[in-house]
Amino acid sequence: MELRDFWGKSSKSWLFLILLFIASFGFYSNVFNWIPRWRQREVSQSCEAHHLQGQRESPPLSEGDCYPDTCRVPRVPRMLYPKAHVLQPTRVDVLLMTPWFAPIIWDGTYDSAILDAQFRNTTIGLTVFAIKKYVVFLKLFLETAEKYFMVGHRVIYYILTDRPADVPQIPLQEGRRVVILKVRNYTRWQDVSLHRMEMISNFSQQRFLHEVDYLVSADVDMKFSDHVGVEILSSLFGTLHPGFYASDRQRFTYERRPLSQAYIPEDEGDFYYAGGFFGGSVAEVYRLTTACHQAMVVDKANGIEAVWHEESHLNKYLLYHKPTKVLSPEYVWDERMLRKPPYLRRLRYVAVPKNHAQIRSR
Repeated sequence: MELRDFWGKSSKSWLFLILLFIASFGFYSNVFNWIPRWRQREVSQSCEAHHLQGQRESPPLSEGDCYPDTCRVPRVPRMLYPKAHVLQPTRVDVLLMTPWFAPIIWDGTYDSAILDAQFRNTTIGLTVFAIKKYVVFLKLFLETAEKYFMVGHRVIYYILTDRPADVPQIPLQEGRRVVILKVRNYTRWQDVSLHRMEMISNFSQQRFLHEVDYLVSADVDMKFSDHVGVEILSSLFGTLHPGFYASDRQRFTYERRPLSQAYIPEDEGDFYYAGGFFGGSVAEVYRLTTACHQAMVVDKANGIEAVWHEESHLNKYLLYHKPTKVLSPEYVWDERMLRKPPYLRRLRYVAVPKNHAQIRSR
């Protein structure tokens, strides 16, 4: 058989093999190119806890500009500090870690210098409600916050109030500012309490996601009396209620009526968290407040109010969405009602004496 006859008869077979090779090469090339994109998309989705869609646009972060609790671990500068010893715990008189490995923050359990370096490019939002006569607490709240809250870091105070003209002007440190957000008033103080979650959820979506990295929600009828810094920051944190931190779960004032969305059975519960001080990344706070608001809407439709309003729903949420940090009662205390135990070395955020009936009235 002549060569030209061989090629003529086999041309279709050869052409098929060549096309098959090209197709196979292209398929495997696409597979290997697709793998990095798949990994990149997976990492991007894991970052959603810190940056939801529509978040503020920022310049690309360098290695030293990343925030803790996000996708990357930040690099800290060279520092000199005492070495931690594995066999010498810093505290032996209190519980330092939850069963799900979340740290419980007490004085003496962290190094502020290291944490300040980790969070050095972080902006913290502090939301506070000053509705009706509660606006009278703003001056002391802001003055003490300037002295003790996140000193050396960027802070935006979000004042949610129905009386913008009554918000006091106080001198602020560099990199800190006040933003007044006008909100509606409600006839009953219980309704103000119940709508807090809704308002934080709405403003988180509208602006907090674009402006800050972490969000802290605090009661206004309090004052800062000692250091409250970045040691509290985490994806999601709650604070041990000063009245129940040493109690058994049977004594917790959870919502016990099964009809309520805040219902917690007698045999469940980790801690009882205070409604006056919680927070985390803006995305996680948005999820928390949205879930609590939706639960309260269901309760209202069923004609029921949880026993401690938004605090009851907060406790239900944190039971099934474990916080990544838990703050000790150092971070919420009432000196008039409670005697300070010896293991409570510092009182950082304390209640201001007041007449509840007078303040809650018009």
